[in-house]
Amino acid sequence: MSASEQKSTTGPLALRGITKSFPGVRAVDNVSVDFYPGKIHALMGENGAGKSTVMKIITGIYQPDSGEMSFHGERLAPRSYRESLAMGIDIVHQEIQVVPEASVAENIMLDKLSLVSPGGRVNWRRLYEEASVFMQEVGLHLPPSTVVRQLSAAYKQLIQIARALAARATVILLDEPTSSLSLSESDNLFNLLDGLKQRGVTVIYVSHKIEEVYRIADSISVMRDGKLIGTRPRAELERNELVRMMIGRDLREQRIGSTKVSESKVVLKVEALSKAGKCTDISFELREGEILGFYGLIGAGRTEFARVLIGEDQADSGSVYVNGQKATIRRVSDALFRYKIGYVTENRKEEGLFLGESVLTNLTLLVWKRMRHPLTRYISRKKEEVAARKMVSELSVRARSLADLAANLSGGNQQKISIGRWLLADCDILIIDEPTVGVDVGAKEQIHQLIWNLARLERKAIILISSEMAEIIRLSSRILVFANQQIIGEVGRLDDEERSYAKVRDEIGNLLSAIH
Repeated sequence: MSASEQKSTTGPLALRGITKSFPGVRAVDNVSVDFYPGKIHALMGENGAGKSTVMKIITGIYQPDSGEMSFHGERLAPRSYRESLAMGIDIVHQEIQVVPEASVAENIMLDKLSLVSPGGRVNWRRLYEEASVFMQEVGLHLPPSTVVRQLSAAYKQLIQIARALAARATVILLDEPTSSLSLSESDNLFNLLDGLKQRGVTVIYVSHKIEEVYRIADSISVMRDGKLIGTRPRAELERNELVRMMIGRDLREQRIGSTKVSESKVVLKVEALSKAGKCTDISFELREGEILGFYGLIGAGRTEFARVLIGEDQADSGSVYVNGQKATIRRVSDALFRYKIGYVTENRKEEGLFLGESVLTNLTLLVWKRMRHPLTRYISRKKEEVAARKMVSELSVRARSLADLAANLSGGNQQKISIGRWLLADCDILIIDEPTVGVDVGAKEQIHQLIWNLARLERKAIILISSEMAEIIRLSSRILVFANQQIIGEVGRLDDEERSYAKVRDEIGNLLSAIH
């Protein structure tokens, strides 16, 4: 192989002076960086820093206003995602993008259906066989014919990753790929990425999770306010310096302490609640001022149980008591308006937000009834704006105005609005499912403190569902561990200062290990 031929197959993906503006904001400002084959290059920064815009420029979804890109030593200027894919550059978006009414196999092989459709007729056996290879690689242990609509956000995320593997791309961009994955699924993904490195694939990895970046990345680039702050080998970048590069200051690490749980005041009692295929014999009590953690692997039944509890799915048996009174919850509106139970979904894109509506509407729609004039029935615009501005301020939502569409905000700011809507509804019992998915380190600190304040200061009772062990240990008063759609154990006394993170982690691990 000649030197010129070798350069054309092993050269970096190079960006030089890339700039992109939108009305009122310069999203990417003169960014230059190289991404090398066989390396995992992490791209970090707060929400709105410009990371996703850079990735969309690389994949042809956006075109830069100025600057140039090259790939394998040749000019790169894809005009669409389809062109990018044809060049061997693929992206796994943070926002779930699947065909809900199609099967798992069809979603994975979406761009290759013609290869398994001789004469225009799909060879289903071949389709399932080829899709199963990539399903096994990402740990999707399901029938390939399973309809995607039936699956959780975590499974849909794995399908997207499997689809990228099926594309055999030489550059793969991953935007928050572990946002809906448990520890075991994340470990499986990291092993996959090691395999991709060995095959010479260029991996560009966007994540807010510092621990996982330090585990897998070879180099780290940090963006802030559209600018590239710097690129460093991971081994030469201290974590405190990384945080300082990301947010422009040192992170104030404030310990989340006891919320002073009111042991005698049980606000929610669940007795033997069961629903076929969702949850089995679930029983527990939730007290005023308590943050009760639900932890488990994908498919353990935490989210499925929560949906039964709020009336999204009807229980087959069991009872629910709110403040000592038996509750009849047949639909989500019963949970909210009769019993003041709110649910922040894990899937903000499909369920949590009206993306085509404004920040104002998304925040206040659950409290319109409180804002209506008793005679005219008109909603007070002034009350709406006062309430929305207060929540935007408390959550540090980055939006130009309350009229901004939710679809135009970054993923982290969308998550804040999804949480803020239920906070405005003034629920006494709040179920928060994966609260910091896709949220940067600075915003995560704010959301953690907000959840703690709700329990400690406002005496809310909170069920916290999280696949991030550090998060659930930091915030919870107690943790219920789920597996096989039931509670397999409880880890208590987390308010005891002598109980270290390592001890609690090991207790959770022992409970999970006992069932495998």
